[in-house]
Amino acid sequence: MNLITEKSNIKSIGIDRKTISDILQIMNDEDKLVAYAVEKELPNIEKAVKEIIKSFKKGGRLIYIGAGTSGRLGILDASECPPTFSTDHDQVIGIIAGGLEAMTVAIEGAEDDVEAGKDDLQNIDLTEKDVVVGLTANGNTPYVLGALEYANSIGTTTVGVTCNEDSKITKVANIAITPVVGPEVIAGSTRLKAGTAQKMVLNMLSTASMIGLGKVYNNLMVDVNPTNSKLIDRATRIIMEATRVERKEAERYLELSKNKPKVAIVMIKKNCSYEEAVQLLEEHGGYVYKVLE
Repeated sequence: MNLITEKSNIKSIGIDRKTISDILQIMNDEDKLVAYAVEKELPNIEKAVKEIIKSFKKGGRLIYIGAGTSGRLGILDASECPPTFSTDHDQVIGIIAGGLEAMTVAIEGAEDDVEAGKDDLQNIDLTEKDVVVGLTANGNTPYVLGALEYANSIGTTTVGVTCNEDSKITKVANIAITPVVGPEVIAGSTRLKAGTAQKMVLNMLSTASMIGLGKVYNNLMVDVNPTNSKLIDRATRIIMEATRVERKEAERYLELSKNKPKVAIVMIKKNCSYEEAVQLLEEHGGYVYKVLE
């Protein structure tokens, strides 16, 4: 199969004889292509986001599954959702071929195990309410293909993220997202442009889905989970910006709201109790702007 991610990049031929300055310029010039490749896939990313939001609203989960760099990126995105959006730890899940040890150590051969992909999804009790996003730069990783084929067999919505248009995953996934970034500066090193493209796509999938659930007000992270001093300070500043109260007042309402900035904002804006603010948010699907309209 003719995979563009494995080809030699004509622009970086002889890079081993270039100056450091020239090497960095070549890499930077190639990285500039990534955002444009992702832009072309916005319609497919939109389809995926809509499916993820539907899944969340009926109690489903977003599950990323991949091998190597792709798997690590999925786990990275999943792990950021609880502190950023106060999601349950099992609402967005990252799975990597070879298990969590593969986050730091290459587990040779794990990505070639078709059955392991299926097994890993069965181990988390995959259902048709979930959405499974398969991550594979070249689009042909057996572990990921096995996972998506199993997900399809039980009626789960499947999404494939790859940097090759004509790869196997595009034929297996219900929705294919294919930012074609071209050959890597180091041929086949898909942790470079392909990895960057996948990270950008994952940013969009999770962030746009959370916005769609009302976890952002204006552009503020109102569902942040303030579990350390940095996040407590961030939550306080979010309340201040949303309501224009002074810091001491924001800190007081953060405490009254049981460390929930979204609730604190509604309490201040609507001049109501914690219980009333929670009820208002529930009545309006969690959207602060709808409560305040």
